[in-house]
Amino acid sequence: MTSALPRTLSVLAALGLSAALFAGCSGGASPAPTGSADGGGTPTTAPTDAQPKPSADPTATIVSATCDSIVVPDIHSQLTSQGWSFKQTDFTAGGVTLPGGIQCTWADYNVAAGGNLMLFGWAPITEAQARTMKDGLIAEGWIADQASGNSFITEDPMQALSVDDDGYGMTYQFGDGWVTVADTKQNLLLIQRPQS
Repeated sequence: MTSALPRTLSVLAALGLSAALFAGCSGGASPAPTGSADGGGTPTTAPTDAQPKPSADPTATIVSATCDSIVVPDIHSQLTSQGWSFKQTDFTAGGVTLPGGIQCTWADYNVAAGGNLMLFGWAPITEAQARTMKDGLIAEGWIADQASGNSFITEDPMQALSVDDDGYGMTYQFGDGWVTVADTKQNLLLIQRPQS
């Protein structure tokens, strides 16, 4: 898998993804980058020493995820060595904001707007929240991947500014007590879910 990781970054760089990728997604499912109070756009970083803790309730915030910890180590190293950093926002989609969840927009914030970026997100989720989020996304025009038993909800490829090799743009994956999101379905593989 590690040989495919540099290729993924190269493909994304070649595509010239811009901040408009997420501004063009419907329903506010994409994060709005945040900056410092002085407008300098300084990325928000979270402490990296937080360790996940067991939880019977998937919405409990004792499971600690950070933008540094949810990206697989090889990709994290590549991003940081290229001067990339992240801006963190709440995990919000389909009209649902998930406590304890994060969305991380990675980019080189030292260059002018319009540069490349990647999105990774993870959140704990209950069955009821998952149903509401899926219904909300579908009502906004997102598409359920029927072959996966609705565990993937993806943006309409006709509306996507960028897609992976299989034609998927920004995609949510729903699992047992968790949900993830990435700028393409293929990039969901680069997320390392916290252990609960």
